[in-house]
Amino acid sequence: METFWYIALTFMLIMYVILDGFDLGAGIIHFWAGKDEHERRIVLNAIGPYWDGNEVWLVAAGGTLYFAFPKLYASSFSGFYLPLILVLWVLILRALGIEFRHHLRHPMWKMFWDRTFSVGSLLLVIFLGAALGNIIRGVPLNEEGYFFVPLWTNFSPGEQPGVLDWFTLLFVAVAVSTLMVHGANFLAFKTAGELQHRAARIAGRAWWAMTASSVLALVAVNYVRPDFWLNLGERPAGLFFLILSIAAWWAMAFFNRKGEHFRAFLSSSAFIAGMGATTAWAHYPIMLYATTDPGRHLTIYNAASSAYGLKIGLMWWIPGMLLACGYFAFLFYVFRGKITSVPEDSGY
Repeated sequence: METFWYIALTFMLIMYVILDGFDLGAGIIHFWAGKDEHERRIVLNAIGPYWDGNEVWLVAAGGTLYFAFPKLYASSFSGFYLPLILVLWVLILRALGIEFRHHLRHPMWKMFWDRTFSVGSLLLVIFLGAALGNIIRGVPLNEEGYFFVPLWTNFSPGEQPGVLDWFTLLFVAVAVSTLMVHGANFLAFKTAGELQHRAARIAGRAWWAMTASSVLALVAVNYVRPDFWLNLGERPAGLFFLILSIAAWWAMAFFNRKGEHFRAFLSSSAFIAGMGATTAWAHYPIMLYATTDPGRHLTIYNAASSAYGLKIGLMWWIPGMLLACGYFAFLFYVFRGKITSVPEDSGY
């Protein structure tokens, strides 16, 4: 059961990054893709039906973490208290940026909330990338399985690191560039005309940044965590996810050049899924790596809830996931097609 819930938690986090990732990426490139008020309203209406529903996957992952791995939940939320509070504020500000801009028709009012939405999207992706870097690098767990990590110390991934150091900043670069590609692919798929061409150009240029930062991050992992890849050698089936990521990386550029934007969007989704699954496979069964002592790692076994609780959880998780997947399938079907224009008195 511990392995099942590890897979379930990984699945929900990957779904969150894929689904919320495209509207986060669209937020980052909001002012690059949309050059005037009308185009920026098209960008917001392209993600409008999805953005708040996409965050359900983050809430579901948090709820699953709370009941399935309570010790990991308690340790992470105490150790990363300040960054998580900042994430909460960024989520609030980003939602306000989307919802408040159309309450007044004054240009300064709209510009202020557009900037809030764009900066909030960027900051949220920065924290997501830093979180991934911290998980891979590890944290200074004490004997009780708890820790505290400040925002930064000396920017070096040693025994007393900060949330931000040169290693985690590499993963920030990976996250920002990857979601820029993902968001641009989505906009190229959902829009037409000059906005579509501009989004496709952004995707093509950001692809190079994603490639460079990903290569540097992989090299850095070998330096900071040389044991990280041992699982792929002992359980070679996980190489499938790595191969999927490489194939999707190539397909993104190929379909973008061909102008097949829907396939480019599917490719960036597959890249995110492949990289997320590869990371989870390489980390298994460790959930939180201890930089202080290997015996202090939080694993799926010493951080899990009781066997009875894990079984009971299936009674709500399975129907909940079926409802969520059905809802998103219905949502994408209803709002299929391109957005080419937005009436002045509707939408965002």
